[in-house]
Amino acid sequence: MDAGGWDWPAGKLAALRLGRRLGVLVPASQPHRWSLVHIVPSSGPADAAALRAGRPRSDPARSFRVVHWEFEADRLEGYDQGLGGVRLRHAEAADEAELLVVLREWRLRPMDFEHSWDTVDAAEQAPYG
Repeated sequence: MDAGGWDWPAGKLAALRLGRRLGVLVPASQPHRWSLVHIVPSSGPADAAALRAGRPRSDPARSFRVVHWEFEADRLEGYDQGLGGVRLRHAEAADEAELLVVLREWRLRPMDFEHSWDTVDAAEQAPYG
């Protein structure tokens, strides 16, 4: 993969630091399935306290979980509780630098990620275990 596209757009990096998920659709294994990768920032007691106070908390030292899910497409449309989700792979990143290492290994450019509300977000309902 070329060197381009490996810097975070400012707004997306800010979203990660605020604890917001980013996601990207990726090719699925079969035509009737959806596949996506989510970046899930860590959160803790300080984040919960900030939200109770009515403000998000920016943290440039967050860790991240990167999760690749695949779902049965017909179940996503009807809000089916059994989404048929399968976790294909996941990785932990201790910080923003390690997150970029994971994304390079998975061949996913930071600029391709969107805010979770702009993607199919079935993983919001799926377990992480």
